[in-house]
Amino acid sequence: MPFGCQSEVGKIHRLLLKHPREAFRNTQNIAAQWERLNYSGAPDFAKARREYENFVDVLKRHVPEIEFLSENDATGLDSIYVHDPALITSRGAILCNMGKAERRGEPATMGEFFSKLGVPILGVISGEGTLEGGDVVWIDERTLAVGRGYRTNDEGIRQLRQLLKELVDELVVVPLPHWRGPGDVLHLMSLISPIDQQLALVYSRLLPVPFREWLLAREIKLLEVPDEEYDSMGCNVLAIAPRKCVMLAGNPRTKALLTNAGVEVWEYAGEEISHKGAGGPTCLTWPIWRE
Repeated sequence: MPFGCQSEVGKIHRLLLKHPREAFRNTQNIAAQWERLNYSGAPDFAKARREYENFVDVLKRHVPEIEFLSENDATGLDSIYVHDPALITSRGAILCNMGKAERRGEPATMGEFFSKLGVPILGVISGEGTLEGGDVVWIDERTLAVGRGYRTNDEGIRQLRQLLKELVDELVVVPLPHWRGPGDVLHLMSLISPIDQQLALVYSRLLPVPFREWLLAREIKLLEVPDEEYDSMGCNVLAIAPRKCVMLAGNPRTKALLTNAGVEVWEYAGEEISHKGAGGPTCLTWPIWRE
C-alpha cells in the first residue's frame, strides 16, 4: 500500500478516521469521561454520529480511500482526533508519546493498525519525551516546524529530530504560548493551517514573531484569521489538495478570506465532534498518503 505524508497540502489519496461509534462508544462512556478530558460539554452521542456521517460524506467526494480505526479498550473519547498519536513519513510511521496522559494508549493501537495496512513503523517517541501530531507541521517535503508547548517537550523533539535526520533538511522549533494553560489544548496547528505551498491560514496574535518572520521570509502569504473566529476554530482547516479545503461551519469571515484567495471550501457542522472536544478537521483526520 502506498503511504507517505510529508506535506500538509498535497492531494490526499488515503485517509485515516475514527467514527464516534468507536471512539465515544455509548452515552455512559461519554458521561464518565468528558469532564476529566476537559471537554466544554458532554457530546450528544446520536447527534455526534449524524454530524460525523455528514463530515465523512464531504471527505468521500474528494478522497478515494478512507480507513477507519476500530473500537479499543485502551482509548477514550479523544481517540476520535486521530491526527495526534502518530505521523507518517515516506519511510513509515512514527508513533508519538502523548503529552495528555489520558491519551497514552492511542499510539500503540494506531501502530497495530498501521502494521495491518502494511505501513512500517519507523520509530517511537518514548521515555520522558512527549510529542503530539498536532504540533507537527510540514512546510514542505524537507522542512518541518514543531511546536514546543505543554503537549510536546524538548526530549520529544530531540527524538523526532534523530528519527528524521535523513528525511528533513530543516526542523524549526516553535515555542508556543501559555495561552489557557496546560489543561487546555494548544497545538502549533491551532495557529497555522497550510493551504498551498505558498499560502497559509494563521492566527498571528499567538504566533511567535521569529516564526512569523521565518514564514514571510519563505514568501508564504499569510491569511489572518479574525479574532472573533479563532475560538470557533477558524484557523483549523484541512487542505485535501492545494487550495481545496474543509473547514468547520460558522466562520464566515475566514471562509471569505479563503475564497477571495482562490481557495475552494467545503464546510461541515461539528458542534458535537469538534467544538466540545476542541478538535477541527485536521484533528479528526490523518492522511496516510498525500501526493
